[in-house]
Amino acid sequence: MFKNFWGSQEQQGQPTESWYPPSVVNSPSSSRPTTPGSNNLSRPTDRVSSLSNVSPAEAAGIIAVLKDKSVDDLRKLLSDKDAYQNLLLSLEPVKTQNRVRDELRNETLQLARENVDKEPCIMELRNQCRIIRTTELATAQEKLHELERKKEDTLKYYSPSSLLVRLQDAMNKTEEESETLHRQLLDGEIDLPAFVQKYKKMRYTYHKRALVHLAAKTTVTG
Repeated sequence: MFKNFWGSQEQQGQPTESWYPPSVVNSPSSSRPTTPGSNNLSRPTDRVSSLSNVSPAEAAGIIAVLKDKSVDDLRKLLSDKDAYQNLLLSLEPVKTQNRVRDELRNETLQLARENVDKEPCIMELRNQCRIIRTTELATAQEKLHELERKKEDTLKYYSPSSLLVRLQDAMNKTEEESETLHRQLLDGEIDLPAFVQKYKKMRYTYHKRALVHLAAKTTVTG
């Protein structure tokens, strides 16, 4: 994190890479602490530093932490990994990041434990669904198909074309019965008063059906 900010410096006459940001080192008003021995520190090299992902506000906070430290403390940060690590972990952005990371990790672990605890229940529900699918669902589907077939048959039975056909069949049947009754009269199998009563009723039924058939046929074809 600091390595993205700091440039280079010489320590004990040997050039070493500094972790100061170039803007701090090159600035005349830099708050970098000075000591009599600090004249031996060299300026950062001309190489291009890598870009940092740290925001200006975070960078200002880090500089505020470092500005009051002595050169010896800064050199210790360069050479002592433990000191550098302790300083890094003491920064507020790092604390916040670690806290959020720990919270997310704990929440993830908690969700994982809950999922593991629910695994037996999930397996039981899965088995029940399999049983329902193979038994109850199959029976219900078969019943549904049967009802759909009955529905189709009913719709066909009461369709206009089917009604016309059945009405025509009824007319033909009445006509045949009338003819049969007429032959019975001619053969003397029935007396005239009974013939008139039955024949009149048959012809009334026939003509009534014929009128209904004609009206229905006109409506359907029209």
